[in-house]
Amino acid sequence: MLQTVRNAFKIKEIRNRIIFTFLMLVVVRIGCQIPVPGINAEYFASWFEENSSSGFGFFDAITGGSFENMSVFALNITPYITSSIIIQLLTIAIPKFEEWQKDGEDGRKKLTAITRYLTVGLAIMESLAMSIAFGRQGLLTDFNALNVIMTVITMTAGSTVIMWIGERITERGVGNGISIVLTINIISRLPSDLTTLFEQFVQGKEIATAVLNAAIIAAIIVLVVVLVVLLQGAERRIPVQYSRKVMGRKQVGGQSSQIPLKVNTAGVIPIIFAQSLMMFPVIICQLLGKTGGTSVWGKILTMLSQSNWFDFNTPINNIGLGIYIVLVIAFAYFYTSITFNPLEVADNLKKQGGFIPGIRPGKPTSDYLTKMLNYIIFIGAVGLVIVAIIPIFFEGVFNANLSFGGTSLIIIVGVIIETLKQIESQMLVRNYKGFLND
Repeated sequence: MLQTVRNAFKIKEIRNRIIFTFLMLVVVRIGCQIPVPGINAEYFASWFEENSSSGFGFFDAITGGSFENMSVFALNITPYITSSIIIQLLTIAIPKFEEWQKDGEDGRKKLTAITRYLTVGLAIMESLAMSIAFGRQGLLTDFNALNVIMTVITMTAGSTVIMWIGERITERGVGNGISIVLTINIISRLPSDLTTLFEQFVQGKEIATAVLNAAIIAAIIVLVVVLVVLLQGAERRIPVQYSRKVMGRKQVGGQSSQIPLKVNTAGVIPIIFAQSLMMFPVIICQLLGKTGGTSVWGKILTMLSQSNWFDFNTPINNIGLGIYIVLVIAFAYFYTSITFNPLEVADNLKKQGGFIPGIRPGKPTSDYLTKMLNYIIFIGAVGLVIVAIIPIFFEGVFNANLSFGGTSLIIIVGVIIETLKQIESQMLVRNYKGFLND
């Protein structure tokens, strides 16, 4: 590994890209520590400690602690991620967006511009809602129009700067700028979470108990990471054969190829969708100062909060767990259906003279791909559910409260693998042995 790092730094272009990426990430981490002017930090710290298990824990993890600190980067990259997902979903509802998506570079630039405007709009809406809701409860030292406006401008500007940094990393750094910012935010929370685990299960225990607990924690973390790596890399390769064509006196074509169908085609999106949908009413009620209580709505909100799952004293709360599993599987099918079109793939194969051995071109090929895709999506969705539920299980049974979980590990592993592949491809061009071959 050290040898490959030295090889990468021997190439001036790659070295400059890595250094640029590192400096941009330093700026991000510094910004996550600078508080918004006029904020009552003590109030928000105590409020967050009481509500971190009800939807805000994961939000704080993906913002790198900037939300808990209520820093200028409090919203971080979340408005951009939300706007990107919205635009991607709208491509199947708005013909013009779908046309731009197929137009290549020009169409991509138009969609990127719309995503940027939507990001700013969402940042304004989120910061305004937080400023008013939290401000009334004591977040702002002086709750008045001037402080609300200043907070909205600061948080919106911070989110816009993060978006700009992500795009610059993509252009001048190692690529995957937005994903890398998201990953470094999550990684920044790991030391505090590991410290929490150590203090809760190891520190102060008898030596035998401490060693056993530490071994179990390490084994669980390794198991989850291995499952994530397998889930991210697994794919079903559909063989494709191209028919021979006669051009003049020569025969061309006849080569074999493959259609790689990833087991986890939708990535971490189904989990994010499911969590967002279930946490939305919980977060809204908390912003409005509403608590659970014993009312019908209070019981429903308690059931939707993942911190209450796997509680054997109140098994009714596990209905929320069942809803969560169904939503993850449903969103896995939904998101894959809008990103992979079997009919379009079958038509392209037919136009290029390709066919799947044993399957006729056209509709039979489309039906075959749909059938295979349905099997693969289900396997990937079940894998996602297992990875996502393992940390939730230990939180409910052993009260191991963590800001990161299976979702965070999927993001970290996926981004690291993709980034290494990009660096690998750049190094292979220059005949250097890459990271992934070590």
